[in-house]
This record gives sequence, structure tokens and C-alpha cells, in this order.
Amino acid sequence: MNILLKSSLTAAILFSASQLYAKEFLNVSYDPTREFYKEYNQDFGKFWKKHTRQDIQFKQSHGGSGKQARSVIDGLQADVVTLALANDIEEIVNAGLIQPGWQKEFPNNSAPYTSTIVFLVRKGNPKNIRDWNDLTKPGVEIITPNPKTGGAPRWIYLSAWGYALKQPGGNDAKARELVKKLYHNVKVLDSGARGSLTTFAERGIGDVLLSWENEALLAVQNQGKDKYDIIYPSISILAEPSVAIVDKVVDKDGNRNLAKGYLNYLYSPRGQELAAKYNFRPRNAAAAKKYAYKFPKIQTFTINAVFGGWAKAQKTHFANGAIFDQIYADRK
Repeated sequence: MNILLKSSLTAAILFSASQLYAKEFLNVSYDPTREFYKEYNQDFGKFWKKHTRQDIQFKQSHGGSGKQARSVIDGLQADVVTLALANDIEEIVNAGLIQPGWQKEFPNNSAPYTSTIVFLVRKGNPKNIRDWNDLTKPGVEIITPNPKTGGAPRWIYLSAWGYALKQPGGNDAKARELVKKLYHNVKVLDSGARGSLTTFAERGIGDVLLSWENEALLAVQNQGKDKYDIIYPSISILAEPSVAIVDKVVDKDGNRNLAKGYLNYLYSPRGQELAAKYNFRPRNAAAAKKYAYKFPKIQTFTINAVFGGWAKAQKTHFANGAIFDQIYADRK
């Protein structure tokens, strides 16, 4: 048994027979994890019942990461949150629902898997989009979510900004100009990543979808390789979706041990296999090796190295009246 699960299971096994009823448990997550957590909940539920005899009624909630964090702050009774970026969890911390220091509760700063940002284009790549600078060309129609409501679009925005900084002679002024031109070409600004995928794939709008890697892989798997190509830019950001226990809720509903087991299971060999199956890059070396065929090597940078962490990036780029608002208002 994975050592990470032992403490949660030991406590849970001590439950009396009167407590062995089906408990409700809510995971509030972001858009592209729907399919992953549907199977994960079934798998973990069997594991948990085998070791505790306890049935769990799992519930899921999905949407733009920022909107999901706001829903929890406004009263949605999440036992755990599995969101697109650490800053959204920090917003819940600031509301008093999660204790500070949550990133130390689980390995890898409570980020059990990673992803990155890629381009999904129509088959044959008719607009010849190869890198971030190609997104600024006249006539290129971009589909991307709104950085004010989703997690993926903030990773996307910062990927483009970081690319510009890392070019010869790159600086903030040149990065701002590139990002401004990119958003000038945005055709539809959806509220979340899954909505953008629907706009691009089902509604047939746009030349390129700026996307989570896992969403792009899902589109190719579901729609067929004859419809789309995935383009990996020369450099992108290392996206680290984060997980946390909502302390105030689990202390009220008695689900703390269950929540610990649930999130610890993400780091188990089986949890990592499921993450890779649904196109998230696993942390576990064995799972990463097994699924390496899915995930091309790509040069990445971290938000800490380039932007000084999420708190600083949020204030500089995404707060009300900050750079994104200025750029988008002036995009025409």
C-alpha cells in the first residue's frame, strides 16, 4: 500500500459500524478534469470501500478555475478543490476556508500532475502557425478562454508573455506588444477551457485553439487525427494544477480523513496512471515512462522563475485594471 495513504486509512478503519453509511463528498475542479475525475472517483471509491467498508457518494463540479474558487468562497460546500492554479486556492485561503500552508500538505507543492499550453489547429495547419509570434499575424482567428474567469487562460497569457521575454532583446515592453496583438486576433473569449474547445471543435470557429495539452489530446482522440494537428511552441509554461482540502468544510462534515485519502491517492501509482490516461503529465517516474509516447519533450519555464510567483503575476497582470484589462480594452 502506498505510504501516503496509511494515516488516512488507519483513522478511517476506526469508524464504528454506525458510521458505515454512504457519505457525500464534493470535489470542485476546473473544466478539463471532468472525464478524469469521473473514473478516478469510481476507482478510489472501490479502493476506499475495500479498506474501510465505507460507501462514498462522489459529486463533481466543473467550470473555469477562477469562477469555481469564487463559488466555494460564496458557499459551495467543497470537501476538496482541484483547481488549475495555486492562486485560485489562495483566494479561498484568504476567505478563511483553507488554512495557510496548504501547499506543504501534499508532495510537489500539492500539484500531483502537470500540463502545458499548446496550439490546436485545423488539419494541415493552413495558417502555418508554429510559434507564439505566428498568433499575431493578420487574419489569424484565435479561440481562447478569458483570463478573468479561468485558469488555463492565465497560463496561456503568461506563456505568451514569457516567450516574448526569452527572445533576443526581450523585455516587458515587447512582451506587452506581442500579447496585445495576440488578443487583437481573439475571435471568441469563452469563460473556461472546455467552452473554448466546444467553440473550436464543435462550432468550427477559429483557426487555432490555445489550449491545455490534455484538452488538445482529447480533441484529437475524440474527433480523429484527420481533423486537427497539435502544435508545440518552441517554449511554453510548466502548468502545475493544485489540490487542497477545504478545512472549514471537512471539519464540519467529518470528511477530513476521507479528503486526505482522496488527494493522497492522486500520488499513488494507480492515481498517476489515471492522470496519464486522461492526458495529464504524471509526476511518478514509472507512469511518465510508460506514457512518454503521449508527451513530447518541450522547453518550459516556471511561473516562479519568470514572474515571481502567482501572487505577483495575479496583481500585475490579472487584477482589475491591471495589464490584461488594459490590453484587452485597447485591443482594437
